[in-house]
Amino acid sequence: MKRSRILVTAGAAAFALSLSACGSDDPTGGTPDATPGTTEESPMATPSDEMTDDMTMEDAALVGPGCADYAAQVPEGDGSVEGMAQDPVATAASNNPLLTTLTAAVSGELNPDVNLVDDLNGAEGITVFAPVDDAFAALDQETLDLLASPEGAETLTQVLTYHVATTTVDSTTPEGDYDTLEGGTVTVSGTGDDIMVNADSDNPASVICGGVQTANATVYLIDAVLMPPADS
Repeated sequence: MKRSRILVTAGAAAFALSLSACGSDDPTGGTPDATPGTTEESPMATPSDEMTDDMTMEDAALVGPGCADYAAQVPEGDGSVEGMAQDPVATAASNNPLLTTLTAAVSGELNPDVNLVDDLNGAEGITVFAPVDDAFAALDQETLDLLASPEGAETLTQVLTYHVATTTVDSTTPEGDYDTLEGGTVTVSGTGDDIMVNADSDNPASVICGGVQTANATVYLIDAVLMPPADS
């Protein structure tokens, strides 16, 4: 999918911060919400159909330095680790108070021409790198009118689908290159509490808490909005 780097970068930046106006304050305390190519497939870390209401954070094989904060901020309910496991990914994200801006973007709230809820909920075995609200708020506000218009729908879709890997990223062995729904690839490096996405790019993201299971996907909360490369 060829396009201008300037359009993608500026569009993504505008979309990101402008969405933060409809999100809530980041409850992670500064630690740091949705729609197949060459990827080494890895097994599911913790299949959601095996999760129970009594599953703990350790049982879920979660990784990242912000998991304890996440558990403290969302200890129970639909947006908790256990709660998210019960719903498909777009629905699960909409229940998570850390992902309000991402939810607005994928659900058509920002641009009525971009609604990826059915695509994401209907997919199987995907991984969503989900920028938390602070990730959007950290970006400059530009070209909001474009992204909210029919002309900006393609750019918005490209940015969002770049955050969705077509296969499962196993939280215990996450390192590798993964194809995205956008058509490009994301690179995951590191393990445990030090996992990065696109570490060598101009806008790397750190994993806040990863390996969160939903009914059809694995979710990694990240602290930055990823930009698809111009030649992807």
